[in-house]
Amino acid sequence: MEHILVSACLAGENCKWDGGNNRSEAVLAFMKRMEGKAEFHLVCPEELGGLSTPRPASEIRKEDGAVVNTEGRDVTAEFLFGADLALREAKEHGCTLAILKERSPSCGTREIYDGTFSHTRVPGMGKTARILADYGIRVVGESEIAKL
Repeated sequence: MEHILVSACLAGENCKWDGGNNRSEAVLAFMKRMEGKAEFHLVCPEELGGLSTPRPASEIRKEDGAVVNTEGRDVTAEFLFGADLALREAKEHGCTLAILKERSPSCGTREIYDGTFSHTRVPGMGKTARILADYGIRVVGESEIAKL
């Protein structure tokens, strides 16, 4: 059986920064289609790292890679701790694939926001996505689910 890590917010869990979720019907349909063939492990790296829900929005600063929130607080340590725990979860279950929330400072797979809170997107990966990819786990965003 294949083991797949999934951003919990995509499965409808209310762990998004504003207390809501990013429920993705495409992700849920994929999970349903894979019943009996895959086991899914839902994670929210930001909550794993000790951040509350709701919490101030965060972005990765382009110039130094630090994660800062809208209150100006550096939350890089929490993001890295959550990324490490997500990787541990993936390793424990032998996950070879992670379906992650695009543009998130934790889970962004191809692009993230630039740290100015101006909705400006730049190429890059979130802290968890980068750690998972560096470990050799294939990371994809929710818009890429049709390719699986």
